[in-house]
Amino acid sequence: MEFSLSGNALKTFARSVTCLARIGHELAIRASPSLLTFHTLNSSRSAYQTITFKPDFFDVYTISGAQVQCSVLLKAICSVLRTPISSIDALNVLLPNQDAPKVQWTLNCYNGLKKAYWITCNVEPVIQHPSLDRRKLPSNFVVRPRDLSRLLGNFQTTLQEITIIATEPNALPPDAESEIGGKAVEFRSYMDPTKDNDSSLHTQLWIDPTEEFVQYTHSGDPVDITFGMKELKAFLSFCEACEVDIHFYFEKAGEPILMAPKFGLDDCSISNFDAALVLATMLASQLHGGSSAVPPTEAAQHGQGSRGVRAEAQERSRSNMSDHPSDHTKIWSDLSGSAAKSNNGGDDRQAQRERNQTIEQREIQRIGALDISKDGTSNDAHGGRGVHGEASQHHPSNWVDADEDEDEDDDEGDEADLCVQSTPPCYEE
Repeated sequence: MEFSLSGNALKTFARSVTCLARIGHELAIRASPSLLTFHTLNSSRSAYQTITFKPDFFDVYTISGAQVQCSVLLKAICSVLRTPISSIDALNVLLPNQDAPKVQWTLNCYNGLKKAYWITCNVEPVIQHPSLDRRKLPSNFVVRPRDLSRLLGNFQTTLQEITIIATEPNALPPDAESEIGGKAVEFRSYMDPTKDNDSSLHTQLWIDPTEEFVQYTHSGDPVDITFGMKELKAFLSFCEACEVDIHFYFEKAGEPILMAPKFGLDDCSISNFDAALVLATMLASQLHGGSSAVPPTEAAQHGQGSRGVRAEAQERSRSNMSDHPSDHTKIWSDLSGSAAKSNNGGDDRQAQRERNQTIEQREIQRIGALDISKDGTSNDAHGGRGVHGEASQHHPSNWVDADEDEDEDDDEGDEADLCVQSTPPCYEE
């Protein structure tokens, strides 16, 4: 496998790698004579992204054999692209053969300098696909990136999950229609039902689809979906840099949401690349006070319904809070140093109980894992829709925002790992 690219194609390629790196840690590459596909899946199996390139996207594109596939670390590729794109004349990628242990990345700079990197790869990656067909999702809308960025600017930057509520414009009651003026879509900060005294800022934004969206389709009862902001912002930045609109496809709470670029009336003939981001959504609906969107039979398979789990957690939270002094008292005593030394053991036990309580509350926010299948096979049991995966939903690492914490913790160790994975000698011609 060998391909090279330059100019605007190189800029789009660099944006694609940056977006993929904000979703997952490993990049799976599948190359065929007609298509080059990049895949990544986060550790909690709740976010999946794929980007495909046609042969005419590249200056040179050569594949030996019917198919070539391998996987590399995304942060290793990001280190290759640390050189400013404006100073790169061309990028060349070479995998000598299917069993080669390393992929060679070569940068030809305008100043005559040539940089070569060898990145260790896994030649037998497990490439997976979500069983999801966008044509079967009944609700969708198209929005311009600059408009979506302006709408999201009304929310706090620390917001981790956002809820989108879609209603049918002509199905509103007369009093509500006069009140909100045809604003059939609502963006809302996700409100955790397990927090009785949540002091964070909650924002509700009502939107008129005819004014803010390029296209809007929804019929029937109102539906809502709650998903992670981190992945949404990553895909928004990608589409904004590529100057394309964003197409959202969804159905209801608990079902995955799919995002894709909207190039025009006929996407396939206009663009030589495409992308798709699939995110798992919260199982609990926010339309009726956080009632579960899972049918009773499915809720029984999870032990208890989400409402029963929340009720138990709230009861435990109240009992824990009644046994210990207020957080303000504890914080002030720690800061002032007025706590008695004899109480150090009790403070440690109290801190541990409070940490356990926080973890317990986060576990209750159960996110439906994506239904991932190998080699693109579909799952007929779900009717082509990825909803409830087999991955555990109760471990703290299985959240959509878990990767963000891991990125912060692993910043210091990434450079050392990178030296092992790639050997970046530079030479001049």
